Amino acid sequence: MLISIDGVELPTPSDYVPSIQDISKAERNANGTMIIERIATKRKLELAWKYLSQDELAKVLKAVSPVFFKVTYLDPEAGGNKTGTFYCGDRSAPAMDYIDGVIRWKDIKFNLIER
Repeated sequence: MLISIDGVELPTPSDYVPSIQDISKAERNANGTMIIERIATKRKLELAWKYLSQDELAKVLKAVSPVFFKVTYLDPEAGGNKTGTFYCGDRSAPAMDYIDGVIRWKDIKFNLIER
């Protein structure tokens, strides 16, 4: 399992880009030396799927619809699974085609950002 939300396993994404972000306050002192105060280190997960069926897309979108949710994901720094509280950025899901009443979705993308 690569990623699950509130215990619901998501389809394996075509693109999975975890990033580690330092949240900091930075300024230079009177001597010109950079002073950085690291406030927190957070994760961002960039996810994309080449193609999803209507049922798969609905499952994914329902999983990320709450404001905050628990995500279990493969973390490169931890070298294994890690769980954190995340929220979802804007979601895009272009339609690929609509044939005989069946729609197919392509290039579904969104980011999950740690709270």
